[in-house]
Amino acid sequence: MTLPPLDEVLDRLHVVSLPLVTRFRGVDTRELALIEGPEGWTEFSPFMEYDDRESSTWLAAALEYGWSTTPPARRDLIPVNATVPAVPAASVPEVLARFAGCRTAKVKVADPGQRLDDDVARVAAVREAMGPEGRIRIDANGAWNIDEAEHAVRAMEHYDLEYVEQPCASIDELAELRRRISRLDIPVAADESVRKADDPLAVARAEAADLLVIKAQPLGGVSRAMRIVAEAGLPVVVSSALDSAVGLSMGAALAAALPDLPYDCGLGTGALFTEDVADYATQNGALRVVRPIPDPAVVERRAVDAERRQWWVDRIVRCHALPSLG
Repeated sequence: MTLPPLDEVLDRLHVVSLPLVTRFRGVDTRELALIEGPEGWTEFSPFMEYDDRESSTWLAAALEYGWSTTPPARRDLIPVNATVPAVPAASVPEVLARFAGCRTAKVKVADPGQRLDDDVARVAAVREAMGPEGRIRIDANGAWNIDEAEHAVRAMEHYDLEYVEQPCASIDELAELRRRISRLDIPVAADESVRKADDPLAVARAEAADLLVIKAQPLGGVSRAMRIVAEAGLPVVVSSALDSAVGLSMGAALAAALPDLPYDCGLGTGALFTEDVADYATQNGALRVVRPIPDPAVVERRAVDAERRQWWVDRIVRCHALPSLG
């Protein structure tokens, strides 16, 4: 796509900080940029530690969503999963209560400073709360080595895991773990090995995963993500990157456009905020495919100070100038 002029992007920019109910991914608040494009509101929200090269992919996604039409939708409701942070087992019912109607839960494991016993207790609490019909997937964010991953999966296999997401960091490790646990009939999903890789298709070619977790912003937008899915030839789960309602709607547009959607999607993370920029909550475990309009009062109330806004302006300027964006 032809990039919109930088001045046009910056004139439409709003930067907000949204507080989280529970500490997640090491943060208590989520800072992100919202941009009002001619096709609707869009979001640019790479995490703070990401460099300009990686962040430019997220900007490409934001500009595509704000300045281009989305592919035709094949469905208007997207079933979503609950997300259980690395909370104590006793807190699991309170977390799940925020995801009414969800039949699937993704449970964070391998959190720094915690032990495998903590993970097992958390998964056990989710199974007890959801009953035998609930679906449980675990996400280690690549924190285990092969032996740790195998040990952890075997410790939790009797909780009937739907799949294990990014148990190890490297593609070679994923392939080896997949071989080791093949008799357990627990699929391996790749997330970081897709969205943070120079070649997002390498994990599929190496037969290191049974399915892919895809996210619209990290993959450069809805159109590019759809091309990756088509080339990979594997089933996918569409997920979020702790987006606001605006970013979640980008993920919903991607999920709606895919030919097949065999898994519940990780697009219910708006429930992790104490306040979001728009009312885009799930209903009966599903997210409607619409483009939410941020509430001006919330945007004003949650706006960052001038110094933080300038930090985001400078970041967008640098990313917009990178040749890879065009």
